[in-house]
Amino acid sequence: MKKAYIFILLGAALWGTIGWYVKQLYDYGFSPIDVVILRAWTAAILLVSYLLLFARRELKLHAIKDIRYFIGTGILSISFFNFCLFTAMELSTIPVATALLYTGPAFVVILSYFFLQEPLNKEKVAALVCTFVGVSLVIEFYPLNVNTVSFQAVVFGLGAGFGYALYSIFSKFALVTYSTLNITTYTFITAAVALTPFFPLGDKGILLLEPAVILYAFGLGFLPTAFAYIIYTWGLKDIEASKASILTTVEPVVAMLIGIFIFHETFTTQQMIGMIVILGTILLMQRKQKIDSELQT
Repeated sequence: MKKAYIFILLGAALWGTIGWYVKQLYDYGFSPIDVVILRAWTAAILLVSYLLLFARRELKLHAIKDIRYFIGTGILSISFFNFCLFTAMELSTIPVATALLYTGPAFVVILSYFFLQEPLNKEKVAALVCTFVGVSLVIEFYPLNVNTVSFQAVVFGLGAGFGYALYSIFSKFALVTYSTLNITTYTFITAAVALTPFFPLGDKGILLLEPAVILYAFGLGFLPTAFAYIIYTWGLKDIEASKASILTTVEPVVAMLIGIFIFHETFTTQQMIGMIVILGTILLMQRKQKIDSELQT
């Protein structure tokens, strides 16, 4: 059981390091969409290699029509939210972009109401209001000042949260037939194949010969992606999903520390309070869901 907690915490902490790799690749001239493609391809290669060695059954595609699920998770979700997240990091800071990414659960509530017919009760409405308050604090909507987060950064940050939410929606359909690791692998395979035509090989291809670029690209695809997903999946085997999701809130904390102490990005007290409000809302929502499920059983 202790190992499960360590796996979950380590996986989430590694997710929080994404910004470090992204910033390094930006320094070499790669754009947000370039970095999305590099992450998709390196993650796909590593995940497929892992499954070929240790779990070949997880590579089985039960039906061709199931590709529609992975188009949803790989293109409409992962590709879109990564592009928005990496762009938000470029336009603002790693802590701000990560905080806005964590509006994802609020978007899940809204999308679930429209597409999964899940009820929108007073607790969920309150959670949406609290998330809005937290976002307002993070973007320094009030009081307005010259250091406020740009409108573009806010749009892309919220876009990241929306895309992140879409993954939960599409995954619910895929989980009927496939495991979490199986879904993750096919998600990155689909994203890599679909995005390849958009990579400027003529302009940026020569950069892929740089040892440092290869190191950062595969580092991005390995530690905060393939390895993080694998050990997170291991942890899920011995711990409740609700507890695991609470532990994953270490991700924005790690991202915030990297942004502040490594890249010397500013993150005001007001923005920090906003992040706490957003994360606190998520924790309360998860606790409420756990209580409701226990009452039903």
